[in-house]
Amino acid sequence: MMDGAAALAAIGIGLAGAGHCLGMCGGISAALSLGGQHSTATTLAYHAGRLCSYAALGALLAFAAGSIDIASWTIALRYLAGCLLVAMGLYIADWWRGLTILERGGAILWKPVQATVGKLLPLRHWSHAFVLGLGWGMMPCGLIYSALAWSATAQTPSEGALLMLLFGVGTLPAMLTTSFGAASVRTLLASRGLKLLIAIALILAGLWSLYGTYQHSEHLLRPLGDPPPLMDHSQH
Repeated sequence: MMDGAAALAAIGIGLAGAGHCLGMCGGISAALSLGGQHSTATTLAYHAGRLCSYAALGALLAFAAGSIDIASWTIALRYLAGCLLVAMGLYIADWWRGLTILERGGAILWKPVQATVGKLLPLRHWSHAFVLGLGWGMMPCGLIYSALAWSATAQTPSEGALLMLLFGVGTLPAMLTTSFGAASVRTLLASRGLKLLIAIALILAGLWSLYGTYQHSEHLLRPLGDPPPLMDHSQH
């Protein structure tokens, strides 16, 4: 079962990425508000599609990673989870932009998806907005891809899906305020102070996770390397 710290971290990553999210796909959210009498339906359908896309990809990656039942692999995933939390904290704080490598790699996969979902514009029905959201969940974004990599370290597909769903929920305040024009809330979410607070919390959580993994790694690996003790039959 997912612990509360991981859940809060997932939401926090989405919240702290407000400025980045607005730069990447805020234009789409703003455009959805221009859909006339059906603008609310199309907006909600678009964001529902985004969250479904995140959750499905999180479950898929967690399933693929969890199918390897080896203690050393499990430890490696835990180390990866800690490192990713630190990396995302540094990325959000603008102290290290290494995660942009994921964006450049993802751009290759994004092109055919973009060409497909782009045909739905201009939107004529809420169902088109939902499909657009499904595709937009795969856009080349360092935070999305690093969160997906983090979801691969989850214990089960359901936890991987929940991690990404909570990440998506964290992005909703910024995206919805863009769609519905709440500029003051959007400014607060994109503030430097909030980003730094969440970034530092993520870095500390990642470091704590790495320390805990190191503490338990010997216990998990020793049964693999040490032979079982031989029984001394001379006393019988």
